Amino acid sequence: MSKPVGGAGASRLTYFEMWLDPVAERVLGARSDIELVRLHFDTPATENNEAMRVAHGYQVLPRTELREPWFCDAKLLARCPNLLAACSTGAGYDVIDVEACTAAGVIVCHQSGTNKEAVAEHALGLMLSLAKKIAVADRALRRQRTLDRLAFTGNDLHGKTLGIIGLGQIGTRLAELCRGLFGMKVLAHDPYLAPQQMAARGADKVGLDQLLARSDFVSVHCPRNRETMEMLGRDQFRQMKPSAYFITTARGGIHREDDLAEALAGGWIAGAGLDVWLHEPPPPEHPLLRFENVIATPHNAGITAEALHDMALGAAEQWIRIFAGEAPPRLVNPEAWPRYAERFQRLLGFRPAALA
Repeated sequence: MSKPVGGAGASRLTYFEMWLDPVAERVLGARSDIELVRLHFDTPATENNEAMRVAHGYQVLPRTELREPWFCDAKLLARCPNLLAACSTGAGYDVIDVEACTAAGVIVCHQSGTNKEAVAEHALGLMLSLAKKIAVADRALRRQRTLDRLAFTGNDLHGKTLGIIGLGQIGTRLAELCRGLFGMKVLAHDPYLAPQQMAARGADKVGLDQLLARSDFVSVHCPRNRETMEMLGRDQFRQMKPSAYFITTARGGIHREDDLAEALAGGWIAGAGLDVWLHEPPPPEHPLLRFENVIATPHNAGITAEALHDMALGAAEQWIRIFAGEAPPRLVNPEAWPRYAERFQRLLGFRPAALA
């Protein structure tokens, strides 16, 4: 365990191993009101548990880097009686059990929007590579002495239809890029947005079935939760055009990987661009990695130098607001606020602001 930074009476914020960019440690380490405590996975569990027992905040690593038993679930919360808030590294927060946190009076925050440019650009890159057959042509050129270039005839994105599942900040940015660059028609499925809100974000609101049937590209940008887990399977892939491409930069588990492999093998869809996996990283023998018309990346859509900096800085600034008693800008569970406010006052000595 690293030596903490901060004076007596400071709010204690713990994290494991690293921030994705050192800007967070510089910003938070310069404050006397926040005790920043770095933990290590190879430290004896008794020491880490003691540090977590007295922590007021927990900055949670992404699923790929996080290890058991440090997922923010009911078991961890039971060992952390002073915990007031848990924040995820990026826009996703599936490493945090939101219901358990709410029941314990712990608020949950994410960093939505801080990596929207990186992820939207990555999704667009997958779309372009699939439609233009860039990846498959590259692989063939490296393997074969002679080849027929007409075998790699692709398609333009211009004028095509994009279907976005989950029109949050990343989905909205992708819609903006595709409309502006390629004049694409944008459909979106998001049960939490009204048609007028969809229109303001550049998309027409449609049901999921209609989106799948009409889209030339289907791109997933919703969170993984009870509503969306295995939301896309055999029946949904059957509804897509044989010429359509499936793209996901959201979370593994939203689509059924075995069903997607069946869809690709059967020619139900034209190909897929996959950045997320049920188990990360996927093994080299994963069935989906056998298809030439699949472009695979290791959940690095949001891993750019700019995004890592912005995610870390956004998290640091949000922690400063939390410990100052302000309402954080990216709060996931506002229903936890009344109990959180009582616990905050008891543990830190003053009551946080009312939640607007």
